[in-house]
This record gives sequence, structure tokens and C-alpha cells, in this order.
Amino acid sequence: MTLRFYDTASAEVRNFVPLVEGKASLYYCGATVQGMPHVGHIRSAIAFDQLTRWLTYRGFRVTVVRNVTDIDDKILAKSAESFEPGFDSGPDAVREEEWWALAYRYEQEFLKAYDTLGVSRPTYEPRATGHIPEMHALISQLIDRGHAHPAPDGSGDVYFDVRSWSKYGALTRQNIDDMQAAPDVEAQFSNRKKDPRDFALWKGSKEGEPTTASWASPWGAGRPGWHLECSAMVTKYLGTEFDIHGGGLDLRFPHHENEMAQSQ
Repeated sequence: MTLRFYDTASAEVRNFVPLVEGKASLYYCGATVQGMPHVGHIRSAIAFDQLTRWLTYRGFRVTVVRNVTDIDDKILAKSAESFEPGFDSGPDAVREEEWWALAYRYEQEFLKAYDTLGVSRPTYEPRATGHIPEMHALISQLIDRGHAHPAPDGSGDVYFDVRSWSKYGALTRQNIDDMQAAPDVEAQFSNRKKDPRDFALWKGSKEGEPTTASWASPWGAGRPGWHLECSAMVTKYLGTEFDIHGGGLDLRFPHHENEMAQSQ
């Protein structure tokens, strides 16, 4: 019996024909570890665990990559509001939980939940913070090919130029002119983009943010954009071509659309 899967890009059910006979490569978007896991996170993990088990049962040698987003605007915001576990959180408390400590604490909660439900560990589970050089290389390549541009005000921001990619919107079958602006820059700094839909590849450091949440880059100190992380990590572990990319339905736009644009 031939395996048949629904392909979001073509909007049809297709026969599964692997790139390499006898092997299957799968990447799916893991958690942004900003808080406790909820049923949506766990449903995704169970769904792709079932897919992995079925592919294995059918005789494929499966390589699975599930990322951990451990640096993000939401993680920084939650850190600023939180206190070190075990310390007083009353009106006189001053000890905030470091963003990296909060992210690691919640990452462990996700692993507990996965293990409790019997979800198999992926082949690789890379963290975003461990792949900054790969992200720099991808951004540089996009700039060199005319698909990305640093902000003209020297802020350190770098944006993907959506108008430079004729297929932008194809995955979710949208017209670019009907899309909302990407929420990657404050309204007063909208002149940093060529188009309101341009999305951030690199976010320059802002006043008040912890220095530990910033890395040196050719464009200025800052941190990666959310969409960039997955493209950089999947390429490192599965190469420029792989069989299946998955994630929750809520990620199709803008996350998967942006991933496809910057990867292709």
C-alpha cells in the first residue's frame, strides 16, 4: 500500500515518494519555551510521533528534527515579569528570572510532558541559541542575492524583502497586497522596511533589553527573527532538501510561508 499525505503547498493528497529510497527526513516546528505546555503543543508532538512510528513501521529509516525556540520576544517579556523560583515575589522582590533560565525551565516541562505521553525523542532537538552562526550565514546569502536588506537607519534590523520573491504567498494562496503588515517594527520606525509585509530576519538590540539576549553580527548586535531560526536549523541537520516539513495549522501563515520564502 502506498503512503499518501496531504500536501499543503499543492492542496492535494499525494503519494509519498522519499528523496532517498528507504529513508525519510522530517522536520517539525517545536515549542517556543515561554510557558507551560498546553494541549495544542502536545497534540502536534503526538501527531508527528505517530507519523514517525508509522514511517518506521513501513520500513523507512527516519531522521526527525524538532527545534526548540529558546530566544524570542515573548520569552524576554515573560522573564521581565517573572521571579527566580524559590524567591519572594512580593512588592520588595527585585530578582528577575534570567530569560535563558526561564526558557530552560520550561523546556524541561515540555520534555516531561512528552515523556509522560510516550512521545519518542527526535533524532535531533536543536536550540535556536546554539545556531547563531548558521543564521548569520543565511542572512548574508539572502542579502547577497537581493532578497534581504538591512534597515537604513543603522538600527541593526535586517528584513526579508517580500516583493523580491515572486512566489511569496503561494503556500497559503494569498495575494501579497491583501496581507496585513508584519508586526516586526514599531509604527514610528516603519520606514525601516521596503514593504510593510517585510519580516525580520535579525532584530537589532533595543534599549532596556538584557545584554545577554544579544549577539554580535555584521549588521549590529541583536538576536534572530523567529522565522529565520527554523530555516537555518533544518538546513544544518537535514540539508537543503528533505521530505516532510510539519507544524501546527496555525503556523502556515506567516511562519511556514516565511520559512519557505527565505529557504527557497
